[in-house]
Amino acid sequence: MRTIRRTLAVLLAAMIALLCFGCAQEKPQIVLNVAALKGPTGMGLAYVMSEQTDAYHVEMFDAPDVVAGKFINGEIDIAAIPINLAATLYNKTEGEAVMIAINTLGVLYILENGESVQSFADLAGKKLYATGQGSTPEYVLAYLLEKNGLTGQVEVEYLAEHATLAAMMAAGEVELAMLPEPNVSSVLVKSDVARVALDLTAEWDAVSDTALLQGCYIVRRSVLEEEPEAVKAFVEAAADSAARVVSEDGAAKLIAELGIVGSEDIAARAIPNCNIVCITGEEMRQAAAAMLQVLFDANPASVGGTLPDDALYASLD
Repeated sequence: MRTIRRTLAVLLAAMIALLCFGCAQEKPQIVLNVAALKGPTGMGLAYVMSEQTDAYHVEMFDAPDVVAGKFINGEIDIAAIPINLAATLYNKTEGEAVMIAINTLGVLYILENGESVQSFADLAGKKLYATGQGSTPEYVLAYLLEKNGLTGQVEVEYLAEHATLAAMMAAGEVELAMLPEPNVSSVLVKSDVARVALDLTAEWDAVSDTALLQGCYIVRRSVLEEEPEAVKAFVEAAADSAARVVSEDGAAKLIAELGIVGSEDIAARAIPNCNIVCITGEEMRQAAAAMLQVLFDANPASVGGTLPDDALYASLD
């Protein structure tokens, strides 16, 4: 009996040791550093920001170039950026930037304090204020002007900040402005005169066979290779958050509370026009490649000088 007890004790001790070893070897949960821009990309991540703080540290920025710099320096694991910037970073980092999802479609509109612009052709001879120089908005506008035969016929002046131009538009200081949502809604909430003159997604569809894409998520290739399940979990969380932002009544309030948009009223008005999505896999690759091809053909500098190959895209399906 004593021998049996001794044997059982040894077996029990061995089992406990194995369990403890397993616990000690269990991989700690990784916290991904995520950067997004104030606007539609940040809006789409609202529920990730509010409910999954243990897995993701999400920081909002005003300018894409700041996010790009942090990505290049290795401070960010995942970034929500304009689609053309994804291609530029892929080229600059020798393939370290990998696209994992499209997060927004067209969000650009031309506002007018007046009634003179009823079609794209009506922009001829006018001055248009805009934001997004060096990013997707500039190249989308240039493409549309070229396709409509208006290259050189519209004076375009770029301002650095969306908020600055939105304030000028709301105050009636400028006649025409190209802005993205939610800045469009910010103007319309504050002004009884300003109106949406042109939806640039509709204008794009009229002259192009490709979908107008605005933003995407990229991840560092090293992070994707080392933590594929964590990256996949992020994309799934982002997709769930995007769907809830579009469909749930409380989304506008949450977006305002998180400081992504200035007020609940603006967020509520903007959400339907932000085209927030989460497109992955082959559908992402085909849509993004077609969009980047259009931008490259119009101006190679728009995608960093070289059209990226398929290594830019990662399928997590």
